[in-house]
Amino acid sequence: MNENSQTVPTAESTAAPDFSHWSCPLPLADYPTIVMGHGGGGKLSSELVEHLFLPAFRNPALENLGDGALLDLASGRIAMSSDSFVVQPLFFPGGSIGALAVNGTVNDLAVSGAEPKYLSASFILEEGFPLARLAAIVEEMARAAREAGVQIVTGDTKVVERGHGDGCYINTTGIGVLREGIAVGPQRAQPGDAILVSGTIGDHGMAIMSVREGLEFESPIRSDCAALNGMIAEVLAAAGTAVHAMRDPTRGGLASTLNEIAQASGVGIAIDETKIPVRLEVQSACELLGLDPVYVANEGKAVFFVAPETADRVLAALRAHPLGRDAAPIGRVTAEHKGMLVARTAMGANRVIPMQIGEQLPRIC
Repeated sequence: MNENSQTVPTAESTAAPDFSHWSCPLPLADYPTIVMGHGGGGKLSSELVEHLFLPAFRNPALENLGDGALLDLASGRIAMSSDSFVVQPLFFPGGSIGALAVNGTVNDLAVSGAEPKYLSASFILEEGFPLARLAAIVEEMARAAREAGVQIVTGDTKVVERGHGDGCYINTTGIGVLREGIAVGPQRAQPGDAILVSGTIGDHGMAIMSVREGLEFESPIRSDCAALNGMIAEVLAAAGTAVHAMRDPTRGGLASTLNEIAQASGVGIAIDETKIPVRLEVQSACELLGLDPVYVANEGKAVFFVAPETADRVLAALRAHPLGRDAAPIGRVTAEHKGMLVARTAMGANRVIPMQIGEQLPRIC
């Protein structure tokens, strides 16, 4: 599946799954839906691993099928990140829970300054979940891993009783190697830093909500779900140590990310709302639902805090990459109003954008 075309499994397509392209399909064909035994550690569990997960994720580290993966890592420091994914629906315009599970962890490693290498993948499945639907999720994960240049090397499967889950949850843990000489972090933003965002905001959250709410627009809203490690590598190659902080604004959106960095670094952040790129259809959906785009989740965008003299160089590097074509400078770091995010509105007034108390869009990742 590519970015512009996606087959979403339906109830009809999962009723009679096609196992013909799977490895040794007959054992799995006897159980077209998940049963409790698939999580019991016995024959059904091993068949699920042998005939579905192993063929999809195959690599030397996984072939061992031991209790842990044995990995060769470059000397030096590593980064490690773990995340769980419970998005509903499982498939949505522009992505799926499988692609999200890979890309979300890859991006967490990349914005830490690391080169992502390996992932684990653990599944919590509900009894009765269609095996064909699980296969579609696994195939999406395998594709996303190939595109990101990472390997899924270990994992786990558990099954819960019917009615005690919601189909499929996924946990991924990632390991990456930190680049020599690169030190980025939320506490390293400095007064004077330029703030850039790699593209339009709110795409992922509103793609999920448009499906849930049945909203239709002339231009369909698609999630921005993507692995950012390639784009981030080009930014670091262009600016190196002049990049002070990077974050991917997922849950809580751009506003929460900027607030977190302002508080962690003890600085103020000033942005210009008119410079924040937002797609017209996303803005329209937000207005219909009474939401502010700056709080809506993204899954394929990054925010960069860079020394002001390198801002143009970083912007050029972003716009030269397919995932950064809509990159824009949106503000700066200031020594004033420490720990706060202040936005200049289209009317020329200033408003404080606080951290939200809760989550305005549940189950979006």
